[in-house]
Amino acid sequence: MSQIPRTIAVITTSRADYSHLYWPLKALEQESSIDLRLIALGAHLAPTFGNTIDQIAADGFKVDASVECLINSDSDIGMAKTIGVAVQSLADLLGQMRPDLLLLIADRYEMLAPAAVALALRIPIAHIEGGEISEGAIDHAVRNALTMMSHVHLTPTQEAAIRVAGMGEESWRIHCVGAPSLDHLRYSHIPDQEELNSLLGWKIGMPPCVVAYHPVTMARNTTREADAVFNALEKIDRPIVFCFPNSDAGSHEIIDRAQQFCNHQTNRHVHINLAPTTYWALLREASFMFGNSSSGIMEAASLELPVVNIGIRQQGRLRALNVVDAEPEVEAITAAINKVTDSTFRASLKGMENPYGDGRAAERIARILSEVELSDQLLIKRASANDEMPRIKSEFAQVNHG
Repeated sequence: MSQIPRTIAVITTSRADYSHLYWPLKALEQESSIDLRLIALGAHLAPTFGNTIDQIAADGFKVDASVECLINSDSDIGMAKTIGVAVQSLADLLGQMRPDLLLLIADRYEMLAPAAVALALRIPIAHIEGGEISEGAIDHAVRNALTMMSHVHLTPTQEAAIRVAGMGEESWRIHCVGAPSLDHLRYSHIPDQEELNSLLGWKIGMPPCVVAYHPVTMARNTTREADAVFNALEKIDRPIVFCFPNSDAGSHEIIDRAQQFCNHQTNRHVHINLAPTTYWALLREASFMFGNSSSGIMEAASLELPVVNIGIRQQGRLRALNVVDAEPEVEAITAAINKVTDSTFRASLKGMENPYGDGRAAERIARILSEVELSDQLLIKRASANDEMPRIKSEFAQVNHG
């Protein structure tokens, strides 16, 4: 007798998490025991951020439902209202769909909506990339809240797995799988320079500086670092490529400044969205990366790419040797740029390891989600006793990405 497939619904809210979910979605599609349902919401449906739902369809995925919820007001009130609108729409959608599992990723504020709805509807949640730290963004609190509401934890590093266990989560729920964004380097076709030139619409000559800079959402003034960032960028004597920030409060101001910075400059370019493989190809051609994106922390290391990480947004996150931190002051940023552009610094990165995994996260995620027992035991969480911590630490000390 054939087994009835389990329904797994996956939420994606923006180009950032979609890049990480691409290969897990592919792996889940291939599992005969899984009925995959994909739900797109938030910035995916916003013209300002490139209508990236079209990219999902172009990649061959079926979007089973889309939820209009982004209040594109460039304010913290807009962020809060976005969560509320999403909750109302997802309550009806998930109430009707009733998936066996809901898969969420990372730490975007919009993810609070599906998590809250699933909790009320008793839908078990699997969460990718819990246990990380980013103290300068509300993402940190969101990520921890998602961890506490989730029932299966798919962490990117051993340190993150131990941290989730330290939050009281039972060890059998926790799986160290690696960061799924790295799977692109193992499985995706990364365009060569000629293909990249065509995709970008301009020709790369001198290796550029790639800028991925986002509002600092823990600060009352979320763009308080922007003056130092743009003043430091004026001192860079090479091509500069801006990637749009996330749809946080203050993103419109950063977008406007980036566009003004690049106006009438032939060696400065702004891109609203780049497909994941195009972005990887751009990083491969870059001289260094600049900003405060988690991409500089989690992904650039796999390319041995130097990174200037500015300010507090990624404070506390595990770093590889390629990351040089700088206070949001022109002199400090300039000093960091001088360090990473020194040929001896890049040479020192040869053979470095990325602590975020080996590019095989998707297959682990699909296997775990296809095998996890769907029972009351999954939903009913028991706080792990303190005397379990030595055993948990010992167990995860032995975990590797092989």
